[in-house]
Amino acid sequence: QVQLVESGGGLVQAGGSLTLSCAASGSIFSINGMGWFRQAPGQQRALVATMTTGGSTNYAESVKGRFTIRRDNAKNTVFLQMDSLKPADTAVYYCYYLDLNQYLEVWGQGTLVTVSS
Repeated sequence: QVQLVESGGGLVQAGGSLTLSCAASGSIFSINGMGWFRQAPGQQRALVATMTTGGSTNYAESVKGRFTIRRDNAKNTVFLQMDSLKPADTAVYYCYYLDLNQYLEVWGQGTLVTVSS
């Protein structure tokens, strides 16, 4: 079983920056994907960015050039650096883990990011 602990959400003004972090613990498979999805009020959960242990990344078009995902494989931790934040980025951000051997998904509890105009 894998557990995810998120931190770093909060309130920020438009144009500002925030960094989210998510630490995984438990039965971590050596080849995995970790990242972030978000869900705004009244909308479906959507991809923000993911990164595999091998370094492959995938970003939503809306965040390319503004958000950067990175990870520390030794600590099973993934970070999301969010710059030039916009009110449209306001959402609950969920950490995501995917075991690439068994294709088992785990979700964090979510952390709220609010960007004021």
